[in-house]
Parts: sequence; C-alpha cells; structure tokens
Amino acid sequence: MSADLWAPSASIDTLKQRAAIMRSIREFFYARNVMEVETPSLSAASVTDVHLASFDTTFVGPGHAGGLPLFLQTSPEFAMKRLLAAGSGAIFQLCKAFRNEEAGSHHNPEFTMLEWYRPGFDEFALMDEIDELMQLILEVAPAERITYQHAFKRTLGLDPLTASITQLQQLACEHGFADIAKNETHKDTLLQLLFCMKVEPTIGQDIPCFVYHFPASQAALAQICEHDQRVAGRFELYYKNMELANGFNELTNAKEQAKRFNQDNAYRAASGLKQVPMDTRLIAALEHGLEQCAGVALGIDRLVMLATNKQKIKEVIAFDVARA
Repeated sequence: MSADLWAPSASIDTLKQRAAIMRSIREFFYARNVMEVETPSLSAASVTDVHLASFDTTFVGPGHAGGLPLFLQTSPEFAMKRLLAAGSGAIFQLCKAFRNEEAGSHHNPEFTMLEWYRPGFDEFALMDEIDELMQLILEVAPAERITYQHAFKRTLGLDPLTASITQLQQLACEHGFADIAKNETHKDTLLQLLFCMKVEPTIGQDIPCFVYHFPASQAALAQICEHDQRVAGRFELYYKNMELANGFNELTNAKEQAKRFNQDNAYRAASGLKQVPMDTRLIAALEHGLEQCAGVALGIDRLVMLATNKQKIKEVIAFDVARA
C-alpha cells in the first residue's frame, strides 16, 4: 500500500469550495420553500434499468435470521416519490448514491446526488429552475435547448425516431464501431452508442445544453408526450463533455410503471443479466396517487468539478474508491 493513501484525494481548499457550493444549493431551495428530506440508502428493491448495476447486501438481525436481501440505492427517486404520494409537496435531497460500475475520471461507485421534485411543473418549467441553479453555481449564461431528434440529425444526418436497426448498424460501422454494432439488434443500444460517442461531444461546449424529448423507448420513468407518441418528457443536461442531470415529466400511472419494470426484467433475462425485484412499494404509492410533477437527478461531484475547474472526480471528493 502506498504510504500516502491515508490522505484525501481532494485538497482541503477544494473541499472548502465544495462545502460552499453545497450551502448555496440548500439556500437556493430554502428560498423557494422546497423541503429537504432524507430517505434510506438501503432498500428491499432497486432499479430494473438494464444500464444500471446495484450493489447488494444482506441484513441479518431480529426477525431476519435467514437474511433480508437489500440494495444500496442508485438514486433516491423511488422513496422520494413515495413521500410525494404521501403529500410532502416540493422536496429535494442531497445524498450518497451507489452504482456498481466503472471508476474513472468522471465516475466513482459512491457519489453525491442532488435530486428534487416539483409538483405542478412539467419538464420545461423544471429546466427553467435547473438553469437558474446552473447560472448561480457555475456563473454561466442561460442554457441552450435542443431536441434529441435535432441534435442527432444535426450531427449524424439520420433521424433517430424513424431510422431502422440496419441504418443504425451501418452508421455505427461507418464511425468505427463495427465490433459493437455488427451483431447488435437492440435499437436503443445502437442509439445510445452513437449519441454518447458522436453527438454528446458536439453539444454544451460553451454553455450548458438541455437535450429533451428522448425517444419513447428510452422514457425510463417519464411520461410519453401527448403531442408525439414517439418521444418522452425526458431531458438531460450537458456541459463541457459531462452529463450533469437527467430529468423527467414524471410517470404517475402505476400500471404503466409496473409494465416498464417487467419489460426491463424480461430484457435482463434475455441478456443474461441478473433480474432485480420490482419496487412494489413505489407501485403502491402510484396506485394511491401521485400528482403530476417533474423531477431531476443532478451529479454534485461533476458540478463541483466544473465549478472548480478540476479534471478528475477524485479531485473533488474527500476519498475516492482507491482511498476509501
């Protein structure tokens, strides 16, 4: 073991800047009467999203001598929606989230997330509020907005909403991804490959950029748009080659949400991935009634990287995974 692994991965000066940013975020929401909440990091269920991997553990204690399977949460979303269904009103949370994925310049398996929900907002009203927060913390100009379809067509010359799998495979091969694309038959995997590798580097370079109206097949927990069933009320925020936030005009229909969870697990099974228990408590909360709202998850560590001009996530957290 290296002799200096006891020391923080971030400088104390940077950690002071981080603390000031956290305080500014809290004051931003306090001024808007948005209540701060805390929800469990450990839960009996986790996300079924095929692109996310959860850490799991087992609780052995009173009443659970045989062991109670638990998951470290990838996001506080499900628990926060249960609070909303119980009548909390507008809420926000600054918390740790955990994803059993890669570690690198922009990733750490344990990270800090800001998540908030606004009853009565749609995705556009929420983008307005996020934009205000970005201008406050990053001292940037108002963000650009562009649809997923426009961004894709502008960069790659192909309409992602009408393109066939064959067209996407051919396009991916032309851009040097033949090893991945030639045998890939899932349209969204091809779309995400092309969007991540070719489109994202072209947006949000000078000022933050919201990309909205993602394909309906990538709706996750967002409502399908009434005016165009091909797209969903989902958006992402990009700035300087980093994805900062992922937001939704939230799905409130319990049956549709359960259907999507089941579809995720079916895809997991077909892909040889471990299935994840559906969060039946979230479904029960939606059945009880969740008013129309918009919500967003924003990566705090990446936000601090941008605010302090750091290139690696370990430079803005006290101890990265190598020093934990």
